[in-house]
Amino acid sequence: MNQTEKILNTINERNQFDHKSQIMENDQKIELVIFKIGTMMHGFLGSDIKEILPYENIAFVPGCPETILGIINVRGNIESVLNIHKIIKKSDLIPTRRSRIAIAERDGIRSGILVDTVEDVVSISKSKIFSTISTLDPGIRDFVNSITTYQNSYVTILDVGKLFKIIS
Repeated sequence: MNQTEKILNTINERNQFDHKSQIMENDQKIELVIFKIGTMMHGFLGSDIKEILPYENIAFVPGCPETILGIINVRGNIESVLNIHKIIKKSDLIPTRRSRIAIAERDGIRSGILVDTVEDVVSISKSKIFSTISTLDPGIRDFVNSITTYQNSYVTILDVGKLFKIIS
C-alpha cells in the first residue's frame, strides 16, 4: 500500500468514526414522565422526577397561595404540593384514584406536583423532541420546554424549573 492509499484509508476511517459518532449522538435518549392534565398530555423530564406517589390527603396550610395545595409527609420529609391546574390556568382538579403526586427536584428545590394521571414513563430519542410553537395556549406557553409525540398525541414537555419559580 502506497502513502496515498494509507492517507485515504485513514481519512475514510475517520469519516466512518465521525458518522458513527453523529448517529450515536442523534440516537441519544431521554426519559419522560408522560401525564395528563384534563385531556391534554404533558411530560416532565425523567431526570427532574424523583418518584411518583399515589394521591393522598394533602394537608391545607393557611396563607399559602392558590398555586400550592398544601403539604404531604413523604417518609418523614414534608413536601409542598403544587396545584399545576392553577399554574397553567386550567379548571380545578378533582382528585381521583388515578391522580398522582410527582415528586420533582431541580436546583435544590423539591416539591410534589399533583397531576390527573401518569400515563407512562418512556425513553424517547432526542431527535423526536422539538422546540415549542407559538400557537400554544398562553396559560401554559411560559412553562413549556419542548414538544414531542406519544401514541399519536402531542405532548408538551413542561420545565420543572419554571414551575418552581412560582413558589420561590
